[in-house]
Amino acid sequence: MNLYLISQRENTDYDTYDSVVVAANNEKDAQAINPNGEDSWGESYSAWCSSPERVLVRYLGKATKGTKQGIILASYNAG
Repeated sequence: MNLYLISQRENTDYDTYDSVVVAANNEKDAQAINPNGEDSWGESYSAWCSSPERVLVRYLGKATKGTKQGIILASYNAG
């Protein structure tokens, strides 16, 4: 399991996520993680970007053994 920083530049106003640290097996799996929930891609109002292809991914390193895939820490800009 690896750690990735995922971010987006599509929605930059209040009440949006700008970045999230996630644990995932690979870059593609990390890119598919949506802090709003898996079924919220492409909603008219979203606190994240519109599709996985719009997610920027940066490898951070190896996760501690036993870490499960998912969100570790999220940065949310509340308004």
